[in-house]
Amino acid sequence: MTRPLIALPARFSASASALRYKAEVAAQALVEAVYRAGGEPFIMHPAGPYEPSRLTRCDGLLLPGGGDIHPRHYGVETEHESLYDMNDDQDAFDMALAAHALEAKIPTLAICRGFQVVNTVLGGTLTQHMPEDHRHKLHPVTVKAGTLLAKTLESERTTASCYHHQATATLAPSLTPTAQAADGTLEAAELTSPGSWFLAVQWHPEDTAAADPAQQSLFDALVRVSA
Repeated sequence: MTRPLIALPARFSASASALRYKAEVAAQALVEAVYRAGGEPFIMHPAGPYEPSRLTRCDGLLLPGGGDIHPRHYGVETEHESLYDMNDDQDAFDMALAAHALEAKIPTLAICRGFQVVNTVLGGTLTQHMPEDHRHKLHPVTVKAGTLLAKTLESERTTASCYHHQATATLAPSLTPTAQAADGTLEAAELTSPGSWFLAVQWHPEDTAAADPAQQSLFDALVRVSA
């Protein structure tokens, strides 16, 4: 059986222990979760300008976590002092890739920064720094009944592993909220008028997917609909 090819844009890194120079990396937990689901991870070099033909060979897309998006992309020029790992090339590539995937109706799972990228592309805004961040947090999330997320998790409650200091300020009009944390933080969204399979979560399901079938189910679903 041929494994569906799941595109996963690499993240720029200043260094990596096994390499002598700058690196492009993908989280091992993400790659393993896709492979465990039956997919073949395809790590994309985030070179610009983005060419839509590069995604033609792929069956699905996973937009991963990473550094902060520059606030100018959602109409803010001032930068909070807590912003980190901003990269204009990374922003340009991720946003063009996300826009293309949405237009082409390619099955997409967006995680943490990936969610923020999609929200920004569709006209939403972000809180640059939360009053109380969700770094190194394992907390309960309430999921809206009847949503794609609830059907995928087979539950209206889940335990999410989070690492983010930013959150959605204004959700894009074409997205609908589907989950939230106890403090009211938006934790997931879906397309309001779904024409393709799309899920966005603010947490990191790959952190616990190896031991938690509910979190692994997000990757399983992405690979299944991409087949």
